[in-house]
Amino acid sequence: TFYTVEQGRLAELLSKHSFGGQCFFSNSGAEANEGAIKLARKRAGQGRYKVITMEKSFHGRTFGAMSATAQSKTHAGFEPLLPGFVYVPFNDVDALAKVITNETAAIMFEPVQGEGGVNIPSDDYLPKVRELCDEHNLLLILDEVQTGVGRTGKWFGYQHSNIEPDIVTMAKALGNGAPIGAIIAQPEVASVFTPGSHASTYGANCLVVSAAIATLETIESEGLLDRVGQISAYIVERARAMQQRFGFIEEVRARGLMIGIQLSLPGAAIVSSALDKGLRINCTQGNVIRLLPAMTITTQEIDEAFEIMASAFAESESKLVTT
Repeated sequence: TFYTVEQGRLAELLSKHSFGGQCFFSNSGAEANEGAIKLARKRAGQGRYKVITMEKSFHGRTFGAMSATAQSKTHAGFEPLLPGFVYVPFNDVDALAKVITNETAAIMFEPVQGEGGVNIPSDDYLPKVRELCDEHNLLLILDEVQTGVGRTGKWFGYQHSNIEPDIVTMAKALGNGAPIGAIIAQPEVASVFTPGSHASTYGANCLVVSAAIATLETIESEGLLDRVGQISAYIVERARAMQQRFGFIEEVRARGLMIGIQLSLPGAAIVSSALDKGLRINCTQGNVIRLLPAMTITTQEIDEAFEIMASAFAESESKLVTT
């Protein structure tokens, strides 16, 4: 393996924007999560192999990451799963505390659940989980594949909670379309990976690393983190105005540019109607419209999107009336 200047520069940027950790680069978020699970097990030692994850989580589709994902639809057809994962409800510290044993190595979750329905934990959840990890000598692994790189208005989702994790995983926005993932670990945790413990053939190649550097530098130079908060407020305002119009909108949730519009009816028809009209949106958990717009989206584009969504919602409302 040869040293490359670009790889060192990217590691420097990620360390600066996080907690001063050490980096390992991969090709995807699933691969980053696989590496984090390996790191947690190696650090814990013989007999401590269990990782607690959250119901409605999503960590990837490779075998370890899929087993960490607590959604039966993701598991279907691939059982038996990799043993050693324990699932508990998200945002429930008491349930979490009850399943910790002397076999537990780590607790792993997303600071905001994306695929799970844009579920945002209470303000004290991450600090209390951090306390549990410290009390039981467990690693806190935060999957920031979706929340990372400014999506929530900060570089990382955990930074809303004034805590530091032991391991962070990331991908998606990191390469702005180029295939790159990363693990950031506290130095004392990273040190348990000795030469040969873990590797990635194409991870951190110069092309994707250069794309990631350009992404991070652009976010910083153009002040996009501050813009996320402004745009989020505008989208939430539009969504809540729509909630006043359509009675089947139960709740609007948002953390930066992760917005969830929870419905009392299935959202598939709305997604299909919006696509026919030129707008691509997503429905998770059957009834949550998930919006993950670009950090560069304009208010004009937001207005156009909400006009289309309102039309799609009106179609669903009319079907409710006729049935």
